[in-house]
Order: sequence, then structure tokens, then C-alpha cells
Amino acid sequence: MKKEFRATVRGRVQLVMYRDFAARTARRLGVSGTVRNLPDGSVEIVAQGAPSALAAYLERLRRGPLLSKVEHVDAQWQEPTEALRDFEIVYA
Repeated sequence: MKKEFRATVRGRVQLVMYRDFAARTARRLGVSGTVRNLPDGSVEIVAQGAPSALAAYLERLRRGPLLSKVEHVDAQWQEPTEALRDFEIVYA
């Protein structure tokens, strides 16, 4: 059964390839969802998948890519409202 979380990642997470890292890592783990930059300098991720895959994904998000400095990850678990099929980077 799929689960879902919405996470806000704070720290040095923009202009350091964090969205690309989040998308590549999600695809490797079989997680679907979206990642996008927020105006306040944080990154928002919505992720769906098996509970074990999501737990592994969240752990990797806390570490981030080499150039990032993740200070805080706030993840809110929720029931999926719609089925997400792939993992996409949202540019806007």
C-alpha cells in the first residue's frame, strides 16, 4: 500500500543541484512525486511509494548532495489524494 509525505527542506538547498538529487534518488528507489523550489529558499517535495522506500528516501533527503547543507527536513505524512506516476522536477 502506497504512503505519501510532503516535506519542506531548509538550509543551503537551492543552486546546489538539490532538486536534481531528489529526483534521481527518488527514481532509483521507485518513489514517485514532485520537487520544487519555494520563494523562501527552501525546497518542497511530495513523495509517494512503499513505506520502506519512503523511509530510505527521507534519510537521503536529510543528507542531500555534496554541495548542499541541509539544516532541517519537516515531513508531514498523509494519505495519498491522487496517484503520482513518475517523479518530476517542477520549474516555476
